[in-house]
Order: sequence, then C-alpha cells, then structure tokens
Amino acid sequence: MTRKIKIGTRGSQLALWQANWVKQALEKGVPCQGPAEPGRSKVHPVKRPLMDTQPVEAEIVIIRTTGDRITDRPLALVGGKGLFVKEIEQQLLDGDVDIAVHSMKDMPGELPRGLKIGAVPARENPFDVLISRNSEMLENLPPGSRVGTSSLRRASQIKHARPDLEILSIRGNLDTRLKKLDSGEYDAIILAAAGLIRLGMASRITQFLDADIMLPAVGQGALCIESRNDDPMIDAVLQSIGDPMSRLAVEAERSFLKKLEGSCHIPVACFGTVENEMLTLTGLVASCDGRAIIKETMTQALEEKMGGYDPDMKNISGMGGDELRMGNVSGMGGEELHIENVSGMGGDELHMENVSGMGGEEPDMENVRRMGEELAISLIDRGAKNILENIIIP
Repeated sequence: MTRKIKIGTRGSQLALWQANWVKQALEKGVPCQGPAEPGRSKVHPVKRPLMDTQPVEAEIVIIRTTGDRITDRPLALVGGKGLFVKEIEQQLLDGDVDIAVHSMKDMPGELPRGLKIGAVPARENPFDVLISRNSEMLENLPPGSRVGTSSLRRASQIKHARPDLEILSIRGNLDTRLKKLDSGEYDAIILAAAGLIRLGMASRITQFLDADIMLPAVGQGALCIESRNDDPMIDAVLQSIGDPMSRLAVEAERSFLKKLEGSCHIPVACFGTVENEMLTLTGLVASCDGRAIIKETMTQALEEKMGGYDPDMKNISGMGGDELRMGNVSGMGGEELHIENVSGMGGDELHMENVSGMGGEEPDMENVRRMGEELAISLIDRGAKNILENIIIP
C-alpha cells in the first residue's frame, strides 16, 4: 500500500524546486548522497538501513507566508524571526501537511513546541556569491558602486571589507533581483550560491565569496525537513534522505544562533565544516555599519555516542568460540560490527542486521550543540551581546 505524504512549502521558484527535490527523493526511497561541495565532509559514508520500505506518494501544498506578502520593506524591519516559515509550521502542527520543506537559513533558532528537524539532506554549496554587471570582482568594484542585498549579515561584512561601496536593499525572487541588476538599478548583487546552483543559474556567478570575507548564514545551503515530534511513520520515511555530516554542522551552527537568541535577519553568521573527523566552527557578530566585528573559530574532534567502540571485536571473554556478526546496527551507524571468538553461543554463527538502538556512526549531537553554545558564549564575553542590543536597522 502506498503512503501519501503532503509536503508544505512556499510558492517561490526556489522553494518549489526544493520541495520537488524532496518529493522525488522520498518517492525513490534511496539514501541521499549529495554533491561534494565545500564544507561537506568526505568522511562517514551514508550507509544506513531503510527502516520503512513502503512506497511513498508525495503531494506538494503551497502555503503563502508573511515574508512572501511583504515585499516593500527590509525583512529586519518587520520582525525577522520566522517570516518565511510561521504559516507553514502552523499547518504542520494542525495536521494539514505531514512535513515542511524550508531553506535552513530561514529557520529561527527556536522551533515551535511539537515540531522538530526531521532530516537535513546533503548540503549544497554554502557560500555567498557576487554577481556584477561588468564581471568585476568585489575587490575591483569602483568606489561608490551600488551593491544590493536583503541581508544585514551580508551588508555588514561587505561594509567591513569595502566601506567605500553603497549598500542598498533589494527584495524579490532570484529572477526579479537579476532583472534589477541587469537594468542598471544595481552594479552588483550578493546572493546565496545554493539557490543559483539549484535553479541552473550558476553561470551568472561572478565570484564565490570566501568565508574570510563573507561568513555564511547559519544553515546556508542546507534544506530543513521539518516534522512533528510524535510521527514515527514520517520519521521512518525521512531516514532515506538525511545526511549525517550535514546535520552535524547545521546542529552546531543552530546552537550558536539559539544561544545568541538570533534569527537569520540580524548580522550574525556561523559556519561549520567536518574534515578528517574534526568539526571546525566559526562564528561572527557584526554591527550594521561593519565597523565592529567579533569573529572566532573553534575546532574539536568528533565523538561517537558509544565512545570509541571497536567495530571488529575479537576474543570476548566468557562468550565462546563461534562468530557473532552484526551488520547495520542502527545507532551505531552504517558500519558492520564484527565479533569473533564469542564463547557460550553454541556452534552456529549469529548474524544480525538492521538492529536498532546502539549508536556509532552518528556523531554525538549533544557534543556539537554544546560546541555551538560555547562559541556563542565566547563571543558574548568579547562584546557580541552589546553589539546586537545596540543594532539600529538602517
């Protein structure tokens, strides 16, 4: 029997692309591998069992949000938190949709009671890009050039790097912003790379902005599949599209944001990368004029929930002489646990697969969340809270 799932989403071109991607992935029911973009770990292969193999048929439900209705003012002036997600979350709570698909960078630090992040697919390119009319790089834009952005985070970092540029607000979907650029209203605009790549517009990119110049927003490039806390059927369905390493980095970034009590519409940035079993997390808080910037980086080794278990255990005392093989033990991740010379088990081989409840390849999310909090506290101690409390929206 086919399970029918309703997917709530905004109606923009990018939002519909994202929702359709999730729809197709769920209907195929195959694990998401994703592109090897900057910031995406090359360790920990996604290898986990599908606990629910029932076919899925997904329907997309378009929901208009406050952020979609307000097009004449900077979003920071009208509240900031949850402007693109609140109405969708309400329909999710009411049971009108089964999951919601958001851009992770639109998510506030605190989710409504009863909702959770059900899955984070593999992250797309997380960086910001510059698109200029005359193909000029940021460092080569003439003084006084008009640069369009809807983000205080981007504006403050550009002002810090190039205080001689004129930063102007720009609203609208990707097509609208590109048309404003092409018409001469702006000399350059700054956008997220992920949206352009997903919509096949990467050829318009003039320059990828390095994190040293433009630290990305929390969760930028990642999708958020939001679900209800008490829906085990949806939990099982979403297993096929989650990417553990993308989730790891995003959880650390969101913990940083939550500790600062921020949203995506204040000049706060945080970006995590996982390489060689190490999580590196950089956080930033800036004043709107770009004059004051507090930035810091932390690095720590990933810790496993089972804490250093050996996937090849041999000569376990008191258990006998036959082989116990356990494969794909849920909670221990996708690697096989191989135990030899187990006494007391009789003469046959015990081969266990798809056993739930033990941990392992999944990193300890509490540890990375704690790292995000510690980074935020360090910035607060250095004056970040004073900067945020004195922000005056231009």
